[in-house]
Amino acid sequence: MTPNFTPRPAQQNILRYSGGRLGIAAVPGAGKTHILSALAAQIIHSGALQDGQEILIVTLVNSAVDNFENRIKGFFDNTIQPLFKYRVRTLHGLAHDIVREKPARVGLEERFSIIDEREAGFIRRESVNAWLASNSFDDYLDASLDTSKRDWVKRKQLPDLLDSLANAFIRSSKDRLLTPESLRAKLDASPAPLPLAELGCSIYADYQRALAYRGAVDFDDLIRLALTLLESDEEFLERLRFRYPFILEDEAQDSSLTQQRILELLSGEGGNWVRVGDPNQAIFETFTTADPDLLRQFINDNPSEDMPESGRSQPSVLAVANHLIDWVMTSHPDENVRTALSVPHIVPVSAQDPQQNPPDDPEGIKFISKRYTPDEEMEAVVKSIKGVVDLFAETPIEEQPTIAVLVPRNARGVEVVNALRQKGIEPIELISSTSETRAAAGSLNMLLSYLSDPQSARKLANAYRVYRREVFGSNSNSAKNESDEDVESRPYIEQIPTLLRKIVDVENFIAPQNAIDWLTAVSESEAEQVIKELSDFRVVVQRWLNAVTLPIDQLVLTLAQDVFTEASDLALAHKLALVLRSAADDHPDWRLPELTS
Repeated sequence: MTPNFTPRPAQQNILRYSGGRLGIAAVPGAGKTHILSALAAQIIHSGALQDGQEILIVTLVNSAVDNFENRIKGFFDNTIQPLFKYRVRTLHGLAHDIVREKPARVGLEERFSIIDEREAGFIRRESVNAWLASNSFDDYLDASLDTSKRDWVKRKQLPDLLDSLANAFIRSSKDRLLTPESLRAKLDASPAPLPLAELGCSIYADYQRALAYRGAVDFDDLIRLALTLLESDEEFLERLRFRYPFILEDEAQDSSLTQQRILELLSGEGGNWVRVGDPNQAIFETFTTADPDLLRQFINDNPSEDMPESGRSQPSVLAVANHLIDWVMTSHPDENVRTALSVPHIVPVSAQDPQQNPPDDPEGIKFISKRYTPDEEMEAVVKSIKGVVDLFAETPIEEQPTIAVLVPRNARGVEVVNALRQKGIEPIELISSTSETRAAAGSLNMLLSYLSDPQSARKLANAYRVYRREVFGSNSNSAKNESDEDVESRPYIEQIPTLLRKIVDVENFIAPQNAIDWLTAVSESEAEQVIKELSDFRVVVQRWLNAVTLPIDQLVLTLAQDVFTEASDLALAHKLALVLRSAADDHPDWRLPELTS
């Protein structure tokens, strides 16, 4: 072990592990990743691995893979020593490794493809629309709805509702290893009609047919097929058990029944399997088949340790969290909810710990009883932050406090960021995409949207704003990239989107016929600088329209070269080009409108 790692008391107990099964309930900030990395390094140092064997470390998301890699290497003076002694994989990555070794055994082609969440959502929505086209839901609608409201519900709300239902049905079916065929058999044998299950089964079957046509699987199929392969091929399973004599699982509270079964098979009865997680923060339970009760049951059935120490929060915050655990377990008015939270309680770290809890400040905890609307909540939060920022405006930057804002989803984070910027506050974004990334992706989307509908004056105006994104852009690079010439011409440039939106026939501007040239007409009333700018823009648009005949990936890269200068924006365009090219290959009949919808 490296000298800069001093295990906490609970961590010391875990490092005494020598084999078998171990369940660990760890509170937020307990150091789950660090202790698993230390345990992996300890096993490697012990010489317990034979040639051809690796420690399998399973984590939830790709971002954690590099984190484990770096921490494990930090426990060795020679970073070459742990090479090929451990493998860090997400659960889906592990399932892909398993299926890729023997795809034919589970009915897949040798070169099967994997569709991402976006493509899966698109295919599922097609199946939902096909079901709605041949089935009626009128009997389920409120008879008092007027015709316009009923039409709106059927056109917008109903497809969204069925899509959400189909997603939950398909994912739950796959987690239970139920194919459309096996479901059909169960429904046929049912003594009573089950119309909702019939609906789900029909959409599920159509969705799977669409995947089979593409020679593809989705992420849930990977998990299902990996388990099927392990259960049906004993020799293959034994080979994997030898390869992975130790399995260390991070964030185990977010595993599903099928995912748990895969690791259970790989470890073997009584095998070396360490599971660490916090059942009280199972954030994926809401929208996946994850079940934190599986980890709780594993901890109850096997040797276990708690990791209760955390230096992340001040003692009063820990006291509130612990009180919530106790109240839910003993006093929640709905007894069915009393198992939602469980011990251990969170305890502060010792006085010798390098990551000390912040000083106790009971006054720093505020309970707000008012029920806010989303807009009112946003306004209150931004107003509060603005007040703190103004209070410390004259304080040296290194002494100013840090304000953190936790949001439930990325879209809400974007709204908070924009609201703060309107108040003159520039936040540091830690949501999954930055404003610069969203701005670049949005710019390409606007250009492609115009090229798919070149007669739209509104979309042409948006395309111009992209063309002049150094003037109109909202991200931090916009002002930086604005030249002195742009600053001088800004008043004229800012007029042009309004002019373009007023064009009645866009063709008279882009490709005027005979004497009908919109640009000539407006030259009588507009400044020379405006006409020159419009003339230059027309040349660019004509070039873009000529490029529409290119393959979609080349079209995207052509547009990006015209409007981007930052390396990060060009890299994003390259990724988007690959995604769209893959979609075009899967759908040869799609044209630009379908690819950009």
